[in-house]
This record gives sequence, C-alpha cells and structure tokens, in this order.
Amino acid sequence: MVIPMTSSGGSVVDNRKLGDTGPVTSCLGFGCLALSGVYGEVDREESISLIHGLPDTGVTLIAMSDDHAGGEVERLVGEAIRPWRDELLLSTGTSQRDADSGRLAQSCEASLKRLGVDFVDLYIVGCEARSVPIEETAGQLAELVEAGKVRHVGLSGVTGEELRRAHEVHPIAALAMEYSLMCRDVELDQLPVARELGIGMMACRPLGRGFLAGRGISSRALAPGDVRRTDPRFKTPELERNLAMLRQVEAEAASMDVSTGRLALAWLLSRGPHVVPVPSTRDPVHLEMNAVSSRVVLSEATCRRLEDVFLHGGAGAFAED
Repeated sequence: MVIPMTSSGGSVVDNRKLGDTGPVTSCLGFGCLALSGVYGEVDREESISLIHGLPDTGVTLIAMSDDHAGGEVERLVGEAIRPWRDELLLSTGTSQRDADSGRLAQSCEASLKRLGVDFVDLYIVGCEARSVPIEETAGQLAELVEAGKVRHVGLSGVTGEELRRAHEVHPIAALAMEYSLMCRDVELDQLPVARELGIGMMACRPLGRGFLAGRGISSRALAPGDVRRTDPRFKTPELERNLAMLRQVEAEAASMDVSTGRLALAWLLSRGPHVVPVPSTRDPVHLEMNAVSSRVVLSEATCRRLEDVFLHGGAGAFAED
C-alpha cells in the first residue's frame, strides 16, 4: 500500500532517532558516493542543485566520506549547504588507517575545514584491516566528541563482538554497513548486537548499487571507469542468478504499483525505527522517488515473500550509497 502525499506539499520523509544516543534524523538519508564520479561523470552545479533539493523532500542526513573524490565531495557539500547548515545532519568519516596511525584528529579537522563547519553530527571510522584494538579507535573517537569536533560517532566494518567492545569505551550512535534485500549478512551478527545496545543502523548501498532499482545490467554495458564493472553482482554467473531474483521483486512491485527501488527501500524501513537507509543518486527524479518510498507500507506477508527471494549471503562492505 502507498500512502499518498498531501496536496499541500511539504516534506515527504518522516523522522526517526538514530539509535538510543544518536540524533533525530530523516528516516532516509542522502549518500554522496554518486557525486564522487565512481558511477560516471558528475556536473558540479547539478550536484549542488541536487543537494539544494533535499529540504523539499524532508531528507536531513547527508552521508559522505573523506575519500570521496579525495575530499572534493566534502568541499562540494560544504558549499551547497552553507545557507542552511543548521537544518541538516552531516555525516562524514575516514578509514581505519588514520586511527591506526593516531591521526584521527587530524583527519577530522581536515574534513571540517573542507566542509567549512565547526563540527559534524556523525563521524564514522571504517575499521576494515585494523592493526590496533577496537578500543583504541573508540577512544580516539571519544576524544573528538570531548573536543567538540564531533557530536556522535559510528563504526563500519566491525563484527558484533567488536561493536560491543567499542560501545563499552564510548557510546556508538550508528553502525554503517551494506544492508539491502540482496545483502542481508548483517542480520546474522552485527544487527542483533546493534539492536541490543540501542545502536542505529545506517543501511549503505540499500539499492545494491542500483541493481535493486531495476537497473540490473551487465558490467559490459557500464561506462568505462564505473566502479560497478568490478562488482561481482553485475558479472556472470552472479548476474544471471541475481537477475532471476530481481524479476521476482519486480513482479511483487508491479502488483503494488510501485517501482522496485521504492519497494526495496520500503522493506529496509520496515526493519525497525533504528534503520536509516542512505541511497545515493545524481538524479533529482530518483531523489524524489527514493523519498516517496517512506510512504510505502508493506504487509508482513509481502516482507516474507521478499526475504524468501534474497536469502542471506553477499558481500557486506561499507559504502555510503
């Protein structure tokens, strides 16, 4: 069922709290990876215009990372939001290498400078290939909060047990991991721990890099330089298996008169009030379609059918799209 928008206009997206200790945010965020050029050429002015359109949808959370186009995305976002920064939640972060070298504070300061702000609402460290204990990384994040550079902290690329240990050092507001219908591995470990501890879930790559938006195309059809050309889900034999499953989701979406992308995002939103998907796009039409997914209400039977199509399995890497 789709709840229609009111004729008076206004925000499409509702709010929810990102975990017990996190900020109140829109139930859908805006991921900035697509603005970095990994999916094709990006026009700077069009990107700024896209960000300017966020208030009309009610989306308040903008998620990025300092490695998006070498920090250029942070500069772009900083320029675009300057007139209304107080109305938004900014999430950025860095990789574990900076925590390993004790340079987390310097990396955070560099991000603040590029964004042109005094603090960010959420700072996330990707903890893959870590060489220091997770407690040390959490301790460095706590220092950023104490210094007033960061309001809340998050982690990605951790196990449930590591998340628990980090949370004992300093409250973790959000876990940022790939989570979608076609990538549900977090349900086996990290997500149950996050729920137990009251940690919010930022669902990254919620549309499977566009696959669940009905764009399940072969890697050979993608433009040169498109990062998806190296993604197994777009290559044979994974592609053939995934397309067969996508057809079933498309049939379910057609029966509800919604797009597959809206259905996939609605399923994530149905996982609980702690889950906040952060889809990424360069297209204002797709931005509006993503926002309207918050008005799609799924029955328990529909959710079960969708889950039966995509069982647990897949790569659980972190990203902001």
